[in-house]
Amino acid sequence: MLILAMKEGHDGGIVAIDDGRLLFALEAEKDNYPRYYPLTAETMARAAGMLDRQPDVVALGGWVKGEFSVEPQTRTGYFGVGAGSATDEPGKFFGKDVRYFSSTHERSHIYTSLGMAPAALGQAYYSLVWEGNIGDFYRIDERGEATHLQHVLTDPGAKYAFLFALADPKFPAGKGNFRFNDAGKQMALTGFAEDVPITPAERETIDFILAQDGIILNLDKDEMSWSHLHNTGVWSQAYRNAAARHSQAIFGMFHDYAAKNMKEGLPLLISGGCGLNCDWNRLWRESGLFESVFVPPCPNDSGSALGTGIDAQWFYTGQATIEWDVYAGENFVEDVAPDPAKYEVRPLVAGEVAKYIEQGNIIGWARGRYEMGPRALGNRSILAAPFTVDTTVRLNKIKRREDYRPIAPIALESDAHKWFVGSVQDPYMLYFNHVTSDELKAITHVDGTARTQTVSPERNPGVAELLVAFRDLTGFSVLCNTSLNNNGRGFINRTSDLIQYGETYGLDGYVINDTFVTPRSS
Repeated sequence: MLILAMKEGHDGGIVAIDDGRLLFALEAEKDNYPRYYPLTAETMARAAGMLDRQPDVVALGGWVKGEFSVEPQTRTGYFGVGAGSATDEPGKFFGKDVRYFSSTHERSHIYTSLGMAPAALGQAYYSLVWEGNIGDFYRIDERGEATHLQHVLTDPGAKYAFLFALADPKFPAGKGNFRFNDAGKQMALTGFAEDVPITPAERETIDFILAQDGIILNLDKDEMSWSHLHNTGVWSQAYRNAAARHSQAIFGMFHDYAAKNMKEGLPLLISGGCGLNCDWNRLWRESGLFESVFVPPCPNDSGSALGTGIDAQWFYTGQATIEWDVYAGENFVEDVAPDPAKYEVRPLVAGEVAKYIEQGNIIGWARGRYEMGPRALGNRSILAAPFTVDTTVRLNKIKRREDYRPIAPIALESDAHKWFVGSVQDPYMLYFNHVTSDELKAITHVDGTARTQTVSPERNPGVAELLVAFRDLTGFSVLCNTSLNNNGRGFINRTSDLIQYGETYGLDGYVINDTFVTPRSS
């Protein structure tokens, strides 16, 4: 059975699953399109070109006819896991008889994590979906049937990000305004918080935000002009302290319900955009409430097309688990050759690249198929030596982003315990660790943590070989790793964009598939 699944709205994507094996997962934003882009005709045409036959099932994720989840639905719509949350009907696709499947956006999150979790026949799970709108727990039985347990908080992701908007004088007044990237910035800024008790003013502001219903459409930030944080600036210590307390309050609501009511000790599957919050993931893993915790590499809406495809597979076959690899996107496109008058191009040798990086150079690394989800996991990365604060400053300048944003490390998994403690095995960069070496200044956040990705020769042989070569030179199999993208856009996926980016913002060289490209000496 070949299933072709698509996701409408922001973070548009299209995937194909063939007899339980993921063939590809394409995201509209990748290839230098704006972040969170809806599904495009270009993406759909490229997906069609990757198939050798027409699908048996076309799976369309439920969505809405507009920007917000309260608007009229398309297909099965946004919310629901019970009766009516999935549909199956006959139809035509390019003249062929197919089944048209649809299930709600809520279900897409549940089944992303279920289908991607390590295979365990007959295993029951708890599921947590927390995202911009949904904040709910579920139980998935041994057959894969999801049952709703408890609604904990409306709009957890939106309420988390609202505090940043409240404090930021640049965020406009009025209802209906939202910025997707505020949550990630706030996650970085919580690291600057002082370890002091919550104040009455903080508690009043946080309690007010958490009590709102439909916060984006129903609350104008200027209605909170009474708050000590209103337009105080995200640089202020008052905001940073409150951001940490706000984070703790949201997590605490979900933790308290789980501790009181989820007594079976089942594995926990986490999905939704809040699954990108590395501190919350760490806290769940350390809570002791669950046998294990699994977060897929695409817990946000970038994984929703895949979740709908998995849901369709489960509906027709009774089996949710798929065989997958995180590097499931399109191959890097060598659409132009680097100008031989400006660049030297030679075969890739890991030792040469490691030496170049050790000398202080920063490179763009683009090899093979891009990775699923928003994290750079070694195939669309900017790499640098991890030792100096100057490197952090330069990387943030190249990325054109705020100087408080931390730089993540990529580390050889077998060595990671030497420099990090916590959730050390983390192939998808989803947990915070504490850094134990004073020499890794470029990847150590102000609170002593890092969002580590660990790689092995089996998962990414090219990056693992580079890390071994860098260890041979420096003693550390660790590099800075940040995403290879223009600010506000998805991964760069073709040579023309890469060279233009590097020349504009100051990369020192490139690895393009199996070649090493450096500027010629003048």
